[in-house]
Amino acid sequence: MAKTQDYTKMMQDMMGAFPVDMNMFQGAFKSTTELNEKFARVVLDAAGKSAEISSKWTKDTLAKLGDVSAAKTEAADYASAMTEFASAQAEMVSENLAAFADVAKKVQTETVELMMVAGKDLTSEAEAAVKKATDEVTKATKKAAASVK
Repeated sequence: MAKTQDYTKMMQDMMGAFPVDMNMFQGAFKSTTELNEKFARVVLDAAGKSAEISSKWTKDTLAKLGDVSAAKTEAADYASAMTEFASAQAEMVSENLAAFADVAKKVQTETVELMMVAGKDLTSEAEAAVKKATDEVTKATKKAAASVK
């Protein structure tokens, strides 16, 4: 009967010949999770502010509708109430859209800042990893050259 080859041992030997620095992967994972946490804070803050704006807008609109739906003594008062409501709505739309725009602008600014910081961090980490790898290869080369002599 033929003997099957032990692929587990072969893979272990092969992986042992190419050591991998797991600290690099752990560092990358940690950096990624920290960046994701910062992005989540930006998003949740924006969502909270947007909800506050929407809630206030709804409450203000309902309050104004209360004025419109109130009983009037003169027919012209209904037209006047509707005109005031429409005018107030136009003003509220302008104010609330400006508030939403401010939230969006803040999110955009914070996102760009986070991306710039992340880019700088990745660049410095990559430089450190390349330097470390170069040093290790240089040491291994010198060691191999010394053992050949």
